Amino acid sequence: MKGAKPAAQTKTAAINKKARYDYHLLDRYEAGLVLQGTEVKAIRTGRLNLTDSYARVENGEVFLIDAHIGPYEHGNRENHEPKRKRKLLLNRREIRKIEATTRSDGMTIVPTKAYFSDGKVKVEIAVARGKQAYDKRDDLRKAADQRAIRSYLR
Repeated sequence: MKGAKPAAQTKTAAINKKARYDYHLLDRYEAGLVLQGTEVKAIRTGRLNLTDSYARVENGEVFLIDAHIGPYEHGNRENHEPKRKRKLLLNRREIRKIEATTRSDGMTIVPTKAYFSDGKVKVEIAVARGKQAYDKRDDLRKAADQRAIRSYLR
């Protein structure tokens, strides 16, 4: 069929498992990421770590902070800084909505995963509220119960 586009190719680069454990994830957004050439190559080799990273709205722009991208092995003196602040690409409407929801207490923006979509690096971010210790215990208890039910049904 002429003119039909193939489905978007996606390959997961990193997942932030700690985000689901530490936060109640509310709204999710897909954002592009402004990167240097050696950063893209390092992400392709699996050197991206989203643990303990977060995003912040500054002057109408969203930035990813503390995401660690290890140095590219074959990079020369032009290699990137591993923990630099990186700009996220979102629509103006989405940025305003995120900024309005994070103004309330206890709300933050956390990256949940990074992936390649048609050769471009995308980051899924979520507006989140921190969990208390009892919330974490409840989640662990529910997961254990689900495992027990599944093993019983087999």
